[in-house]
Amino acid sequence: MRQFVSLRRLADVPANRPLIAAPLLGAMGACGFEPLHLWPLMLVGLAGLGELVVRAGSMRRAALIGWLFGVGHFALGNNWIATAFTYQAEMSHWMGWVAVFGLSLFLAIYPSLAAFVAWHFRARTVTFATALAGGWIISEWLRGWVFSGFAWDPVGVALLGPFDGQGLAMLARWTGTYGLSGVAVLLAMLLRAVSHAPVKRAAGLAALLLVLLTPMVITGTIAPPQGRVPFTLVQPNIAQEDIANPAKYEEQFITTAKLSLPLKYGERRLVLWPESGVPDYLREGYPLYFYQETTFAADPRAARARIAQVVGKNSALLTGSVDLDVRREQVVGARNVVTVLDDTGAIRGSYAKAHLVPGGEYLPLRALLEPFGLTRLVAGTIDFNPGPGPRTLDLGPWGRAGIQVCYEIVFSGEVVDRAHRPSYLFNPTNDGWFGTWGPPQHLAQARMRAIEEGLPVLRATTSGISAVIDADGIVRQSLPRFVAGRLDGRVPPPHEPTLFALFGNMVPLALATLLLGLSLLVLRRSRG
Repeated sequence: MRQFVSLRRLADVPANRPLIAAPLLGAMGACGFEPLHLWPLMLVGLAGLGELVVRAGSMRRAALIGWLFGVGHFALGNNWIATAFTYQAEMSHWMGWVAVFGLSLFLAIYPSLAAFVAWHFRARTVTFATALAGGWIISEWLRGWVFSGFAWDPVGVALLGPFDGQGLAMLARWTGTYGLSGVAVLLAMLLRAVSHAPVKRAAGLAALLLVLLTPMVITGTIAPPQGRVPFTLVQPNIAQEDIANPAKYEEQFITTAKLSLPLKYGERRLVLWPESGVPDYLREGYPLYFYQETTFAADPRAARARIAQVVGKNSALLTGSVDLDVRREQVVGARNVVTVLDDTGAIRGSYAKAHLVPGGEYLPLRALLEPFGLTRLVAGTIDFNPGPGPRTLDLGPWGRAGIQVCYEIVFSGEVVDRAHRPSYLFNPTNDGWFGTWGPPQHLAQARMRAIEEGLPVLRATTSGISAVIDADGIVRQSLPRFVAGRLDGRVPPPHEPTLFALFGNMVPLALATLLLGLSLLVLRRSRG
């Protein structure tokens, strides 16, 4: 009888040792993310995980297999974190890889939880598939908020199409990203089921590939209607090692200013600068020595006036900057903010980042970690404080801006003030410390927010990848890494609120409940 290579055999590699195969399958799954975007490997990795869990001899072993899968998955997918340590002179560079591995040991708990749940339904192929998908949705949702959350790269992100297409990710407007991850798991379990049917395998695999490939290659050939708000989006290409160097501040400002000049005097436009876009403190009332560390000594009004001259008449600027928290003339904290300046240099509003990067903008358990030589990755000794969460800034003729600073954009369901829906999202970021893998992964997750919410996203970065993303998640304009430049155009229009925009993560959680409920119902009937 003809022998077929199947996922059953894959589970035996190497030498019938699934505890070795599990992290290898996890790493294979991480290849589905940018910059490799080998999404079929992600499906194969998940299918292999399913095979290992079904064949586990106990629920503890199933949970261990899921955990080992997660270690391999997150260690490879989050390798960009190690690069951040190379920009912090106070810590040894090798500590970055310790951080990547240590974080992976923790994050692996979540796929372990999904595997633990699914193992109880292993007797039937269909119930196992629905249970693993439902458990995976819940585990990713938990990963997004437990201990402040680390929502980076849910597996559904791998289903995104190329820049000019959506792929299967278009389903996220209904399911959300976590629900889309459940769809990815179901597809992987379909692949596993097909591999167990030798006679029908060839036809089944062909059909599966047809289903997958068709939406993955669909491109956005139809240009969206033009919006009404003109914009200039600036990428100054500031080297990461220079961002916190006061000797470079003036040079950085001049570079940004030259890229921001209006093409036509007096034109109304929105000017978008990245995170870390302005080294000056723009508000009055801080201790004198803080102003003296920046471009203008003790005169934030002069700093704002100079910026207003650059952006020009009838323009509004949204820029990353820093505000200070002052109590009794003592600085007790800082806030990573986006400040809105009009053409007179007046502050028209601001937004403070709510989801801060643990270890990046503040050091958790400082008293415990500092004796080991650990410190913050962002320059400075003052910890950042979080803002209150999503809000919409009504900028009048410049539209209603929702703002998510840098890493905040990865939190599905937490980027929009649903009571005051914006007309676009602005995502200023500094991805220069994200290594090679981080920036394209970050962009992919911004595209997911556009699809989920039906809103365009404009990303201004210090060194790339800057992009204009329409409300379908299609990249309409972009600037590559390490290129100074600007993008001009009109902000793409929003869609009507999607199902996900209306109900948020209640939708994927309802889907998970349905999948787990069906599995439980079938299990009980089979036992009865």
